[in-house]
Amino acid sequence: MAKKTKYYVVWQGRQTGVFTDWKECEAQIKGFEDARYKSFESIEEAEAAIQRNYWEFVAAAGKKDAPKIMKAAPANIGRPLKDAIAVDAAWNTATGDMEYQGTYLLTGERIFLQGPFKDATNNIGEFLAVVHALAYLQKKGSDLPIYSDSRTAISWVKKKHANTKLALTPRNKPVFEMLQRAERWLATNQYSNKILKWETEYWGENPADFGRK
Repeated sequence: MAKKTKYYVVWQGRQTGVFTDWKECEAQIKGFEDARYKSFESIEEAEAAIQRNYWEFVAAAGKKDAPKIMKAAPANIGRPLKDAIAVDAAWNTATGDMEYQGTYLLTGERIFLQGPFKDATNNIGEFLAVVHALAYLQKKGSDLPIYSDSRTAISWVKKKHANTKLALTPRNKPVFEMLQRAERWLATNQYSNKILKWETEYWGENPADFGRK
């Protein structure tokens, strides 16, 4: 019986990419400090995995909830940039609590986490996360792009206004104060960072996702 072909993804090594030969893969990782690689059963899995974060597969090893393989992205979408920041928000439907965070794609490092805040919405969290990332990068003198999976938040940032229908209450007053500061920051600052849509359908879950779905 013919030996079944395996496909090897190298996220970190002398060269990165998808390899169909173990010896070729081994040459990229052997003796390389903190090499990151994994084998897959099909080329489709491997090509999808190289677009994802290595740590997703390490954390999911042996679990039923391993990352789903996404369909190939069309040419006009391509693959996400690795040297970028991703932001996301989480909203608890039972309590109304909201929090948001930002993650550096290259390392998976969380760079900020805010919340939880009372009686907010997911859209507000997504908007605040993008503005927080812009302010953070401005302080660092960085023009890294920012990914968000929220078209609403991206639209609000472009318009420099959070068009929320949420009613102001004593419990969520701090959130509205944050919105005012965010809108004021957008009105008084310029930035060159691109704000890009994270294409979940093709790339999998946003790397800044809280993992509570």
